[in-house]
Amino acid sequence: MSDNVADTIFDIIAKEANIDRGKITLESTLKDLEIQSLDAVQILFEIEDRFKVTMPDRDPDFDTESVKGLVDTVQKLLAAQAATPPSGNG
Repeated sequence: MSDNVADTIFDIIAKEANIDRGKITLESTLKDLEIQSLDAVQILFEIEDRFKVTMPDRDPDFDTESVKGLVDTVQKLLAAQAATPPSGNG
C-alpha cells in the first residue's frame, strides 16, 4: 500500500513539473528538483485530488517540502481517514 502512495506521488511530481521520474527520490526536496512554487501548488492539488485528502497548509507537523514528507503526509491522512468512518452512511 505504501509503495503505491509513493509511486503515485512520484508520477504526479514528474507529470506536473515535467521532469524525469528517474530523478525523483524520497530524499529529494521540491527545491532539489527545481520545482517552481506554482508547480508545487499544482502537485499538491493533484495529490489531494488523486487521494481524496486535504493537504495541511504550513502545518509544522507535516513536511510538504520533500518528496518523503509528501508521501508521509498522504499516508498519515489516509490512515486517519481509514480510522474515521465517513459520517452519514446508513
